[in-house]
Amino acid sequence: MNAEFVHSLIKQGEGISVEFKSAQSAIPKNLFETVCAFLNRVGGNILLGVEDDGSIIGIDHIHVDKLKKELTNALNNPQLINPPIYIQPNQIVVENKTILHLSIFESSQVHNTRGLIFDRNHEGDYNITTNTNLVAILFIRKQSSFTENKIYPFATINELRPEIIQQARQMAVNRQPGHPWEKMSDMELLQSAQLYQKDYATGQEGLTLAAILLFGRDDVILSVLPFHKTDAVCRIVNKERYDDRDDIRTNLIESYDRLMRFVENHIPEKFVLKDDIRINVRNLIFREVIANTLIHREYTNPYPAKLIIEAGMVHTENANKAHGMEQLTPQRFTPFPKNPVIARVFKEIGRADELGSGVRNIFEYYKHYSDIKPKLEEKDVFNCVVFTDKSSDVTDKVTDKVTDKVTDKVTDKVTDNQSKIIQLILENNKVSTSEIAEKLGISKRKVLENIKKIKEKNIVQRIGTPKAGWWKINDPF
Repeated sequence: MNAEFVHSLIKQGEGISVEFKSAQSAIPKNLFETVCAFLNRVGGNILLGVEDDGSIIGIDHIHVDKLKKELTNALNNPQLINPPIYIQPNQIVVENKTILHLSIFESSQVHNTRGLIFDRNHEGDYNITTNTNLVAILFIRKQSSFTENKIYPFATINELRPEIIQQARQMAVNRQPGHPWEKMSDMELLQSAQLYQKDYATGQEGLTLAAILLFGRDDVILSVLPFHKTDAVCRIVNKERYDDRDDIRTNLIESYDRLMRFVENHIPEKFVLKDDIRINVRNLIFREVIANTLIHREYTNPYPAKLIIEAGMVHTENANKAHGMEQLTPQRFTPFPKNPVIARVFKEIGRADELGSGVRNIFEYYKHYSDIKPKLEEKDVFNCVVFTDKSSDVTDKVTDKVTDKVTDKVTDKVTDNQSKIIQLILENNKVSTSEIAEKLGISKRKVLENIKKIKEKNIVQRIGTPKAGWWKINDPF
């Protein structure tokens, strides 16, 4: 989200998925009605610090931090939004004025605020609490549209893998210190993430399909969905069969890791400098491709998902519940969340951004691999093709200053762990001690011992406090 996107929303004006609130010093009283309506309808964007006519007035700078904290706490408060949600407001400077942006996913549940159910139309939010027909239609639409909500009343928390839940919790905390999941029990986390639900039509309650897909044991996932798998295939040399293959039949957290490793093994890295920040274009593009393949799949369809690497291209396919048939571009597409609960978990752990960002990022960075635009086809089987036909491993125009400088400083005395730590910091621009320990599979104490040695060579520096800081490459570059 940037100033350009804010201007495009303002130009579009208020409607079924866009709302402006002045909110200069406090949360507007009717904000939660709009959040509730967006959750119950198609999601949308709320801009705080913008008048109804689109005039940008901004938020008083002395109230910005207070408003962000109050918003985060309020939206996670079941007294105000039930079921609660976790949304981190985005702070954006537009025309030298600060506004706050809330990106609301369409929810797969029916939400209420202070016991009242709101829906959305082009004229605004309207209270449907006493209209039993409209409420019933809303519940039916949610249950029929979002199969991730299917409840398994006999599945217990013992069918899930606690170490994967803990991994997700730690990733969320690393991304956002003080994240509410940090102090929650596993069951509280599942309830907060809407992975444990109650069907108010039948009275059944329990873990959902989304919970089992995200955190379930492999045998439980295959019992629930016997056809569940993602087939990763590389056919660059052996076009008749394959050079490499990974038959992935596990939870979505580990599926993401294995698919990323598969891509890293067979697609060369490319780096660009953007605003003096070194970006790994390969990881950025395929992070989006893989996340979208996992998040937006129709899991009750037995069609097997595929990621196929061939000479000059990477092709993915997955079953889809299409909203029309079209070629997607950043200028012409309306993002629909196919599995909003799964999408929200991926967003909290830093493996996805706001809805629609994946398409924008793929189209922004594809030119570093090919002159041919990616192809994204919205139909019953969603197809994504990213071309990788440029021969140069690194775009000629990119000046890899950071690597050159670090290489000059690193001598043959640097150990394997120290080298891996340096590379990890380079790839991510900045990284915490906990993240390094998690990614390299070593203890925090070991990380700090190695970083001490690297720091003595004047290669890295700390940002922030000793307890909650990040590490980055030193900066006389």
